[in-house]
Amino acid sequence: METKEGLKINFKEYAKKVGIKLNPNSKIVEGVINGLLRNKEKHGAIYCPCRVVTGNKDKDKEIICPCVFHRGEIELQKHCHCNLFVSEK
Repeated sequence: METKEGLKINFKEYAKKVGIKLNPNSKIVEGVINGLLRNKEKHGAIYCPCRVVTGNKDKDKEIICPCVFHRGEIELQKHCHCNLFVSEK
């Protein structure tokens, strides 16, 4: 089972690997991770809490964190929709 601390470590490592970073605001990170864990409990996967889970497994796999949209959002607005990840710059 995923834990808050485990997810935070995994997301930090992922962000470093792809040239972005975890939001430096720990309250935002904690809020998003809490939402991810709620979605894991309710829907069976760590779906982005800022997106609507449709129940269509093929469509919903796009919104498992980190979702398929986060890189483009970071390029355009310097952060992903839920603010978990932000630009390095």
